[in-house]
Amino acid sequence: MAAWLERAAGPAGLPLALIYLELAAAMTLLATVLHFRSLGRKTGDLQAVRLYFVFFFGLMLAGPGLIALAAAPDPAALLRSFGWTFGRPRLGAILTLAGLAPAILSGFIGSRDPEMRKMYPFAKGALAGSRTFAGYEACYLFLYYLPWESVFRGALFLPLVPAVGLIPALALQTTISTLLHIGHPKTEVFAAAGAGLVFGLVAWATGSFFYTFLLHAATGIATDTFIFLRRGARSA
Repeated sequence: MAAWLERAAGPAGLPLALIYLELAAAMTLLATVLHFRSLGRKTGDLQAVRLYFVFFFGLMLAGPGLIALAAAPDPAALLRSFGWTFGRPRLGAILTLAGLAPAILSGFIGSRDPEMRKMYPFAKGALAGSRTFAGYEACYLFLYYLPWESVFRGALFLPLVPAVGLIPALALQTTISTLLHIGHPKTEVFAAAGAGLVFGLVAWATGSFFYTFLLHAATGIATDTFIFLRRGARSA
């Protein structure tokens, strides 16, 4: 039995296989019964999205982390292979600084699209006031974007590059992350495919997902912020 499990787990070992199984279950739950639309049937939209962020963090980041700590002979090495490291910080800083202006500009452009304004923020209750909005965006940053990047530009990408090659690994994480945007505006789905490729290359070049985390979060938070500001301007 042990020998079969070892073969079935593949060359990366049982801990990575268990993490991938957990992520498969996590994405299924988050796209269905734990999605904020499902949760919103029982509570207000702001509370539903906050719960969704908590579930997202727990299933996409805390769960894999606990499996790594419990099952990996060297948890720190496994987490580093996922991109939990600053990697090449000089290159990362250059790419992040170069990408911040386009990220914020894309948020501005997105905020002018009526379909994007219907989608974002996920919780329209977050637009009630500045304090509510700031708290919501802090949760969005740490409970949603950090787990997202730790999975798609980390766990489901960086460890696969030496195993299957850069292009297949890049295509895999881009495909999965793009599919999770189904139901969003069409322009965002196409943008997600392009961003998946670009962010994957940044993570590969730097050896870390921290820089794509900053760029991805800047885009999403800028979109919400410009929508919030436009709403205030219309109310004035």
